[in-house]
Amino acid sequence: MAMQRQRTVSLSWEQQRELERSRDHDARPYVRERCAALLKIAEGTTAHAVARHGLLKPRDPDTVYAWVAHYHADGLAGLTGHRHGGYRRSHLRSRGAGRSRAGGG
Repeated sequence: MAMQRQRTVSLSWEQQRELERSRDHDARPYVRERCAALLKIAEGTTAHAVARHGLLKPRDPDTVYAWVAHYHADGLAGLTGHRHGGYRRSHLRSRGAGRSRAGGG
């Protein structure tokens, strides 16, 4: 039986300060939440525990694992560039707007 690789975050002093600044001051709640999660993981809490009990609202662990992967790939920009709902939300909004115009006449 293979053991699952533990997802961890190792931060430099500058990276930790950047995440703390964003956690405390960013205007976007989803960015603050993601930064808080990464900081807790960097302190040694497992990503699964952070997802289930470490945030204001429990999250699917796969969601938190994705945040870690985005951060590893792109740094803070990886956390801010992937909004909740992503592509589907904007796609549904544009389709719904087109239907209301066509149905109104």
